Amino acid sequence: MWRDHDLSALVKGTKVIAFDLDNTLARSKKPMHHDMASRFSTLTRLIDVALITGGRFELAKSQVLDVLEPDADRTRIHVMPTSGTRYFRWRQGRWRCLYSNDLDTADRKSAIASIERHAREQGIWLEHTWGPRIEDRGSQITFSALGQEAPVDAKERWDPDNSKKNRLAKAVGVDLPNLVVRSGGSTSIDVSARGVDKAYAVRRLCCIVGCSVDQVVFIGDRMDPDGNDYPAAIIGTKPILVSGPGDTIQVCNRLIAALSVS
Repeated sequence: MWRDHDLSALVKGTKVIAFDLDNTLARSKKPMHHDMASRFSTLTRLIDVALITGGRFELAKSQVLDVLEPDADRTRIHVMPTSGTRYFRWRQGRWRCLYSNDLDTADRKSAIASIERHAREQGIWLEHTWGPRIEDRGSQITFSALGQEAPVDAKERWDPDNSKKNRLAKAVGVDLPNLVVRSGGSTSIDVSARGVDKAYAVRRLCCIVGCSVDQVVFIGDRMDPDGNDYPAAIIGTKPILVSGPGDTIQVCNRLIAALSVS
């Protein structure tokens, strides 16, 4: 946990601070609060900052990028949605996609069919949802049990121990041996190409920035073995576990203080 770290020592030699999004910077599908946006904006003036999320770019934009303060240095932000299969930078006054690696059509269709079949068999294909259950993100297929637009409170109540998501992910994974299926957000599972996870995103980020993995601080809330932050936490980054945006604000306060005197 973040309280166990000497963040002043940890930040020495760091080249990039990377964040998970949901339940790290903001609650699911919700914009960052002003206090979090202020800290994130301040960090961009001190160091390169990366946003690594399983979600699509449109959510990264509405939850983080659209609420930054005017003096944030957008040129130092690396946006890596869908676990790094897409990469956006601020160029000529707007966010531009510099690469995109999508699944082929057959794999996407197989993933969608498998998810629906197993969700029905396990009794978690609900009759009434808030928006679509399955989203084709091109490079990733995402299943949200309560729908993409479900209220945060309902999402957090649905599977507090992650057992439903983990059971579904395991069953779908058997059908898709050439793909990777993992537990995602509060009610979701994600299907992507094998070898594509947040560790993949961190490695690509290091190639872009020109640094080593151990020069990346990675902050996230799901670093348990079934969590989608786990791959980034075990590859040699400096991982910081938080339990929500409140923790992240306190971590940012300490990082800002350390970077301001380094």
